Amino acid sequence: MAAQFGRRLRRGATTTAVAAVAVAALAASQGPGAVLASAGGDTGGDQPAAGSIPSDDPAATGNSPYYTDLPPLVSPNKPSASTNLPITGSAQSGIPASVLAAYKKAERSLADTDAACRLPWQLLAAIGKVESGQARGGRVDANGTTFSPILGPVLNGQGFAMIKDTDNGVYDGDSTHDRAVGPMQFIPSTWATWGQDGNGDGRKDPNNIYDAALAAGHYLCAGSRDLAVAADLDRAVLSYNHSNEYLRTVRSWFDYYRRGTHEVPDGSGVVPPPLGGGTDPSPHPGTSPSPTPPPSRKPDPKPSKPGGGSTNPQPSPKPTPAQTLGAVENAGTGKLTATAGDAFAERIKVRAKNSLGGPLAKVSVTFTIAGDTDARFEGGKSSVTLTTGADGTVTAPVLQAGEKTGRFTVRAIATGRSLPAVPYTATVTARQADAIARTDGKALTAAPGAEFADTVAVKATYRGAVASGVAVTATMITDGGTPVENDKGPYFKDAGGNPVRTLTDLKTGADGTLTLPKIYADDTTGTYRLRLTTEGGATVVIELDVEAPAA
Repeated sequence: MAAQFGRRLRRGATTTAVAAVAVAALAASQGPGAVLASAGGDTGGDQPAAGSIPSDDPAATGNSPYYTDLPPLVSPNKPSASTNLPITGSAQSGIPASVLAAYKKAERSLADTDAACRLPWQLLAAIGKVESGQARGGRVDANGTTFSPILGPVLNGQGFAMIKDTDNGVYDGDSTHDRAVGPMQFIPSTWATWGQDGNGDGRKDPNNIYDAALAAGHYLCAGSRDLAVAADLDRAVLSYNHSNEYLRTVRSWFDYYRRGTHEVPDGSGVVPPPLGGGTDPSPHPGTSPSPTPPPSRKPDPKPSKPGGGSTNPQPSPKPTPAQTLGAVENAGTGKLTATAGDAFAERIKVRAKNSLGGPLAKVSVTFTIAGDTDARFEGGKSSVTLTTGADGTVTAPVLQAGEKTGRFTVRAIATGRSLPAVPYTATVTARQADAIARTDGKALTAAPGAEFADTVAVKATYRGAVASGVAVTATMITDGGTPVENDKGPYFKDAGGNPVRTLTDLKTGADGTLTLPKIYADDTTGTYRLRLTTEGGATVVIELDVEAPAA
């Protein structure tokens, strides 16, 4: 059963009679496709309809909490209708530009790859509204990534589902239990299967609205569903969250958006209140706060999460400038460079400052590795969250380089805040050797058309120590001052058995040694040269003799 939080009374529904008229108006406004599928019948509670979804389906969100606010109703404006019915508000029908673009792009993509599904973008918009309030009012950057992670409550079985960690904290920063992540609220195990790259940046990021919207589209279209069929649409929504109440809420927003929406600037959408236990980032500059409830709206006496906590808490005292986070900055981190496979000697350090410029303690800072790299923090994590100390600083764990060379970025951001991230550029260089030599001094000879009996083995070192994993290039070269690849004489064989005289995909082993593949001689006799060059510039030249056997 999904825990429900954040339910508020609908505007203007002050009596049971008025509420009944409002619901009737909504039902009357829905088209044929909006009728709820009756698969198993409506239980009237918060359990999924019988037969609607497989019992072993974990649900995309892990049945995390969601926003249960319903859209405003459009008054039928009939003479007999109550004049107190709520009317459609432009704020609720507005969808932030990047978020709306992501939904429509996902619809077009699915139309190309799975046309039979007939995914409507309004369904993605309805789920995005219910799950995160359209990425918390469109608080995304130019690439569609949320300014700070959107995380659901910890799924530790205390009021929510029990889902133990499946991603080592990579997506949700929790290595003990899972949490729903991003504007479409995927749990990490579901994202691992359904994650998509919707904006073409080479990454699958659940906190990117383009990636998350496309992933949600694929998830909803699973199997042979046709979302133009009411029963299939209902099953798709129930697979996202196993709750009939969830289905009714999503359906309401789906029908509302189908009747009309408009685009609003990013960051200016309606910001929903925090769900119990989830991340509640402070508004991004320019974000419109949630509308203030009218006097007629009554507070919900139910707690926002098990164990207490009202949905209408008393406002906390305004923090003083010395307690207010003003900025997060680089605290003197040096150059970040490491050889592939090694740990970075320098560690990333940031400082949190208050509004007066002084140090600020107990600020949560999230360090995230971005870019095409296999570098990781200690423990194999790509994201870690730590808290500043009394001096306002916090140091990230040791950064371990992987085998991919090149540059990548580590971003430090105040968790749950809209302050700019502090970027750090890190570079991984290839493993190097400054010396390479044969491991033995045997003469290498072969008869024309035969193979060399002895193999060539070499060992690479760097500053006298074993150089493992170093790239080596082997080339049969000509004589002369400027040698080039020889077109005759000894050769290697490729996978198809064809002669090749240059090999590039070679690396030394853990002990720094490398044994070359077999070498063959053609019909031309003479003395030839084999050159081996390492990453780092070390070179050795080996002689190969092709001579006819003695009579």
